[in-house]
Amino acid sequence: MGKQATEMLKGTLEGIVLAVLSGRPAYGYEITSWLREQGFTDIAEGTIYALLVRIEQRGLVDVEKVPSEKGPPRKVYSLNARGRDSLDEFWRTWSFLAARIEQLHDIEPLHEEEK
Repeated sequence: MGKQATEMLKGTLEGIVLAVLSGRPAYGYEITSWLREQGFTDIAEGTIYALLVRIEQRGLVDVEKVPSEKGPPRKVYSLNARGRDSLDEFWRTWSFLAARIEQLHDIEPLHEEEK
């Protein structure tokens, strides 16, 4: 993934993770694996874990510790009402920006008048 795509992803990753969690509860590695399967191959586990900590601190998810067959219990994240509101806002913002960017893509570029 190029630098520009990486920067764009940083700005939308929270919304992407909230969207993933809107489907069902999941733990960090599970989210990372699913995103990689969807083509987000450059996402590091540490990035997702740090984001999960932030959205937990902001009260957007509920967390349940679930026993794991391998090692310590897993933290399973599920979207709560506040998280759903945040996701709804993300989609509204995304739709607004996508429409405006598409308009920019379709217009003729401005040219300086010839002197």
